[in-house]
Amino acid sequence: MSSDEVHATSVVPMANQIAAFFVSQGNHDAAVAGTADHIKAFWAPVMRRDLLALIDAGQADGLSDIARDAILQLR
Repeated sequence: MSSDEVHATSVVPMANQIAAFFVSQGNHDAAVAGTADHIKAFWAPVMRRDLLALIDAGQADGLSDIARDAILQLR
């Protein structure tokens, strides 16, 4: 696995951790909004692009629904 692949696949667990935090704070819509806001504020553009590329390629295995909805909002 190349270093780019390692970086790209590491964004899935990170997105899931953020989503899990926001799920504990409220309902689905609030969790999606909180996750999207956090990703937009704190992730480098390359990280967001990597996660979107994984989704587009059908390779975002294990990505939570909250995290998926959040990143797609930022597209």
